[in-house]
Amino acid sequence: MLFTIHPSNLVCALSVAFELSTGGLSQHHWRTALIANKIAKHIGLDEGQRQIVVYASLLHDIGAVSSWSEKKRLLTFKAGEDIFRHAETGYELLKDSQQFSMLAETIRHHHDNWDGSNPSGLAGKAIPITSRIINLADRLEILLKDHIYIFEQRPDVLSAIRELSGSYFDPELVRALHEFARQESFWLDLSNPHYYQNFFRQIDIYGRMVFNMDDVVNIGEIFATIIDRTSCFTGMHSRSVSLVAAFLAQAKGYSQEEVKLMKIAGLFHDLGKLAIPNEILEKPGKLTSTEFSIIKQHPYYTYRILEKIDGFSTVAEWAAFHHETLDGSGYPFRIQAPSLRLGSRIVGVADVFVALTENRPYRRPLALAEVEKIMQGMVNNRKLDGNVVSDLFGNSANIRTLVDQISEWSWSASQSCQY
Repeated sequence: MLFTIHPSNLVCALSVAFELSTGGLSQHHWRTALIANKIAKHIGLDEGQRQIVVYASLLHDIGAVSSWSEKKRLLTFKAGEDIFRHAETGYELLKDSQQFSMLAETIRHHHDNWDGSNPSGLAGKAIPITSRIINLADRLEILLKDHIYIFEQRPDVLSAIRELSGSYFDPELVRALHEFARQESFWLDLSNPHYYQNFFRQIDIYGRMVFNMDDVVNIGEIFATIIDRTSCFTGMHSRSVSLVAAFLAQAKGYSQEEVKLMKIAGLFHDLGKLAIPNEILEKPGKLTSTEFSIIKQHPYYTYRILEKIDGFSTVAEWAAFHHETLDGSGYPFRIQAPSLRLGSRIVGVADVFVALTENRPYRRPLALAEVEKIMQGMVNNRKLDGNVVSDLFGNSANIRTLVDQISEWSWSASQSCQY
């Protein structure tokens, strides 16, 4: 099976996950991409370099999105020395990716200062031009305030940028910015939330690209790593759910391609958890009603993000409906049994099974007999599909192999946790 996907559509959709918060979506990465593309075009970069600038802008904070405290630090215009850490983490995440490796170096150096006051030691034009552009675009975007009329901000924003020309920023890029910043349309585009879809259509110069199933699995692996870093207790949760869901799909007679599709759904199923503060995910005690309502956001955002990607309608449904139940009391869509497809039921069973057999902040992994008892109770109460649960527990050798793998991953991932 092949996915024919607009590359900007894929990267744009996944970048939405970086904008998630309890209060909704920001537009930092999209706005940074718009500014960076404007700079790149103004100085005459070729189309290939402009495409890298835009894609890297959309993913530039990929190394920070698992940590709410780190994301908060990045909102400071003159950030401290620890601003370089997430850039290196982003590089490590992408450098071996067949699909995204061309963005890795740009992201690695996107906070390097023109004067060389950064860990890499690079200075001036030794810093990749794509990185220098994103550094300037990112810091300009940080200065923008949604509650102040955009033209009233323009003088102070440009003054703040100008003060750091030659230290933080490439002076030639700062001059370029001041040249096109005279255009009112530039500032109005930044403040117009309806402009961005036009912008992404304009920069999609490569048209559609063909990704095979393994390409999408590899992308899923990157994002599973990011998602699972939101809590040291769930360091391999997405991979474990993917493993169990693929096993159950195979037990149901799914084709080899469908099993891989199920694996992808498992890897992405908690993508929306990037909207949940780390302190809630790692809370050792019972959640308050407000905290639980925040938790309920995550499958909604998983669905809304994945449905944006060409050819991902089935993946979106399987992945995002894992907290729906047969009796219609699940969340966030309150889907009932007749409309809850088997793929979603499989991911739901896999998610419960993994949650019960891995370390959590409030308890150790449960024994297999206790897990089976709890899940059978959920079947009796029409929360889980009984046939899928029977497939899971029907082969003692296979389930023991799954438990051993989950336990090994969970133990390894939780070594940094404090009990």
